[in-house]
Amino acid sequence: MTTTTEDLRRCTAPTTFVDSDHPDVVAFARDKAGGAIGAAAATRLFYAVRDGIRYDPYAVSNDPADYRASSIVHRTAAFCTPKAILLAASARASGIPARLGFADVRNHLQSEKLRERMGTDLFVFHGYAELWLQGRWLKVTPAFNAALCERFGVAPLDFDGTNDAIFQAFAADGRRYMEYVRDRGSYEDLPLDEMLATLRDAYGIDAQGALTDAADDQFRP
Repeated sequence: MTTTTEDLRRCTAPTTFVDSDHPDVVAFARDKAGGAIGAAAATRLFYAVRDGIRYDPYAVSNDPADYRASSIVHRTAAFCTPKAILLAASARASGIPARLGFADVRNHLQSEKLRERMGTDLFVFHGYAELWLQGRWLKVTPAFNAALCERFGVAPLDFDGTNDAIFQAFAADGRRYMEYVRDRGSYEDLPLDEMLATLRDAYGIDAQGALTDAADDQFRP
């Protein structure tokens, strides 16, 4: 699908959750980009979000306020979607068109303990950012911080501002790792109601507790 000038304009404007004009988001973007622009800025923002906010699957919430970038920027931990929102917002604040992408992913390294708790190894509505760089959309996943990946023997995702940064299909030892099984599309803002309804349908419980028991087990071989 062709991306138009109007598409890019909308993807640089603030929205309810990607509130890129909020002073705290602007300050974060300015500080972390360090004067860089374009792909260089996007790369610095990626690492700032990836490692500056620890991944925490306990952080699923029903409160819309918890999904605004201006709130997320003050946290030390969050799950994939809030981290993607902050990356998208800080990219927009840096003049880089950005939007949110969602997919269902299957974690082949999930523990049996977690599989029993969730009833599946499928993680629905995984969130990532899409950044417009060098004339195309790049998929960028800042979810898992490097320290967590090191702890469980999985290489962290890197981003060079030129190529996609999505979950690896295989771990370093050759075992299957992440499998993308459904593309849920791209959005200029968070489809919160759709996301929460999908979590309820997938796990049979309220979003507040959907992944509460997951903790670090989802990374454990």
